[in-house]
Amino acid sequence: MAGVIVIGAGQAAASFVAKFRSLDADTPVTVFGDEPVIPYQRPPLSKKYATGEMAREQLFLRPEQWYTDQNIDLQTGVAVTSIDRDARVVHLSDGCSAAWSKLVITTGSRVRELPDTLTKGLSGIHYMRTLADADRFGAELQPTRRVVIVGGGYIGLEAAAVCAAKGLKVTLVEAAERILQRVACAETSDWFRKLHQAEGVEIREAVGLSQFEGQEGKLTGATLADGTLIEADAAVVGIGIIPNTELAADCDLQVDNGIVVNGQCQTSDADIYAAGDCAVTDFKGLPTRLESVPNASDQATVAGIHAATGDVPGYVAKPWFWSDQFDVKLQIAGLNRGYTDVVVRAGNTPRSASHFYYADGQLVAIDAMNSPRVYMIGKRIIEAGKNILPEQAADTELELKSLM
Repeated sequence: MAGVIVIGAGQAAASFVAKFRSLDADTPVTVFGDEPVIPYQRPPLSKKYATGEMAREQLFLRPEQWYTDQNIDLQTGVAVTSIDRDARVVHLSDGCSAAWSKLVITTGSRVRELPDTLTKGLSGIHYMRTLADADRFGAELQPTRRVVIVGGGYIGLEAAAVCAAKGLKVTLVEAAERILQRVACAETSDWFRKLHQAEGVEIREAVGLSQFEGQEGKLTGATLADGTLIEADAAVVGIGIIPNTELAADCDLQVDNGIVVNGQCQTSDADIYAAGDCAVTDFKGLPTRLESVPNASDQATVAGIHAATGDVPGYVAKPWFWSDQFDVKLQIAGLNRGYTDVVVRAGNTPRSASHFYYADGQLVAIDAMNSPRVYMIGKRIIEAGKNILPEQAADTELELKSLM
């Protein structure tokens, strides 16, 4: 009997099978994951796991026995190499094939890598995406070592924070005019620049990497575009991610910076679903790909309900994100796309503040640094389609809860 096949074994896959199995106890379910481990959390990899504060077993989203108990065939270390929509089978890296009645693509994303001309095959250069990446990175966290971080987005800043907290000498290099330029306002960039500099991180902005340097195959430093040589024992590259859409594109599903899905998370083939980093959905009338754990879980849950019952309300994205750096928790609600103004709300401690994004007077997003109450209230107001006026956001004497 052909059943449900899930391609990919990450957050979205785990969420899908849990919801589907809770509604359908009988249909065969098989999950294929190319990594040799069961589904696990990614956010802690470069932080608590790499530093040894979290054990490997704590990363796993569910114990391995759970999949057996739920009659879910979890195949790790086996990749799907192609999808045959006519024959309704997938072909596998071990030479086998498997039939499906419904297919779920949760292939996620991969890191954007630097060209070989820059990295030269040197050891000591790290990307952060998988458990194996985190194991290699964790081995570098030794005090007094020197590390260069390439990329001033959230991944690069989180890696810089971990390294600096462990006593490494950290230099972060960002080719754009400022860190976080692609994802945040100048006020948020300034706030985090000051935070990192106070913790000893050297930040170099508006200068790109020319190439890595090495001896006998081992990294020794990085030459920047302005000719500066930064000596380094290790490097972390965080320059973005790429959605894994090749399987979908090769079988002629609609792809546009992600696998295009409708409100039920169906692709252009009604029997094929997609969820997570690889999927593009509608958000306020625009195609949007949300790179976050909450979105992966929410989309996969909707797909699981629809695959099991054929009936589910349309998915409505509720973007929220977070980042942990030093003793600061950044919480983001909404999308700052198209913002025209930013209002700064002072926090009640030196390491707290909130930045309110407005599009022509309407609140669209918030960056809240160590300000959980502001974040929660703002998130609810944004999701309800209501507003906090700019003058209200700036007034620290005003209890924002009164506006709900």
